[in-house]
Amino acid sequence: MLLTIDIGTSTFKSAFFDFNGNSLASVFIPLSIKSEGVKHEMEPSLWLNAFEECCKKLIEPDNQNNPSSGIMTHRLSDIQVIIISGNGPSLVPVFEEPSIENRLHVHAENARLWLDRRAVKYQEYVTEVMGGFVDACFFLPKVLYIKNNEEELYKRTKYFLGCPEYLAYALTGEARTVIPCEGFDRWFWNDDVLAKLNLDKEKFPLFIRPGDLFGTISLKVAQLYGFKKGIPVISGGPDFYAAILGSGVIEPGQACDRSGSSEGINLCTFNKVNDDRLMSYSHPIKPYWNLSGIINTTGKAIEWGCDLLGLKSINDFFLLAKESKPGSGGIIFHPYLAGERSPIWDASLKALWSGFSLSSGRSESANSILESIGFAIRDVISAMEEAGVDFRQLRVTGKLSCCNLLNQIKADITGKETLVCKCKEAELLGLAIIGSCSLNMYQSYAEASSVMVKIDEHFEPDIKNTVIYNNHFYEYQQRRK
Repeated sequence: MLLTIDIGTSTFKSAFFDFNGNSLASVFIPLSIKSEGVKHEMEPSLWLNAFEECCKKLIEPDNQNNPSSGIMTHRLSDIQVIIISGNGPSLVPVFEEPSIENRLHVHAENARLWLDRRAVKYQEYVTEVMGGFVDACFFLPKVLYIKNNEEELYKRTKYFLGCPEYLAYALTGEARTVIPCEGFDRWFWNDDVLAKLNLDKEKFPLFIRPGDLFGTISLKVAQLYGFKKGIPVISGGPDFYAAILGSGVIEPGQACDRSGSSEGINLCTFNKVNDDRLMSYSHPIKPYWNLSGIINTTGKAIEWGCDLLGLKSINDFFLLAKESKPGSGGIIFHPYLAGERSPIWDASLKALWSGFSLSSGRSESANSILESIGFAIRDVISAMEEAGVDFRQLRVTGKLSCCNLLNQIKADITGKETLVCKCKEAELLGLAIIGSCSLNMYQSYAEASSVMVKIDEHFEPDIKNTVIYNNHFYEYQQRRK
């Protein structure tokens, strides 16, 4: 049995899986973000607390696949491997080694999440040193900000870790940095880069890849939670890497749409693409490449709209939006509530609503936010197709994939076949695929993915709606230029 953990921006997700891709138990723990202006932080101790809570709840009968019996059917002692992924680039300044008294603890400063924009001042300098654009959300601009503005924090820091690396460090005592794959090196460092930036290389742990071993779970951690001794803790890489496998994107032309607080579009391509609007690096399935575009605030935009319209829940938001006709009566929303990444890469960009009239109402306002997600995705897809690659199919995963209204909007706006995976948490299933291969249950990621991933629903574009959206998309692109 496998224990998979994905640390999302707003939710800590965990699940037991078998080797056929079946989820045997799952627990999701909400997380709290501290936001103030351009600062977006999280206490890393929340991740350790969530891990502990998941360990307790996963073995409760109500969370397992045979709840009617009232008998616990799966135990932590059954776990053969732990696989971890997480959001990023989020930076955690860690002060000391893990310790255990009554609870697991690693003393650290607040994590600076991928949303954090305070290091914008340093992205230009890091870009010059790296010889290619490095956004302020990445590690090096953030570390440089700390060194120049928070000297004592920089001195106290033993390691600068990413989000999943922090949890792995707590479980194993081994500090590592995960570089997802070939082509991703441009956003990381080497000795020469650290020297040019005048940063201390001992604060930057050794690199590993997804599928590599962080280390084995420490004896004290095993005793504290009830794991077997020496369980391997495996890197699942960043969340997008695991989601690619967990959505079954294993052939060129297929794309994974990770629909959460933000939106990640990951397209499988035959070759590497050089386009500054996008990110291109090797795909988990050799010899393919992954072409990626990240949209900053999609699920976050829905949450924002929910608060703005005085709605009690996201379900209420969807019900309100459903009252609107396609096109939202001419209202167009640009979801740039925290700047934007792909394909614009402008941290200063602001959200924009246009097209209101006296006939505009609350339902049109809500629906325009959903449509803005489709337009932002089409913006990324357009950049990909302009780069000369084939884009045939969108596979939707994540917490918003349960909304059929939004899935149909995505199909109508993009004009692409849209599939919804049975396992909505593709990151967790992808981690199970990685873990299964680490135990030699399958010969390759492609084989494991083809067996373990199942499709739940298909959405075909509605041509009459696509015609409406074609005109609106032109306005969308013109107004943000």
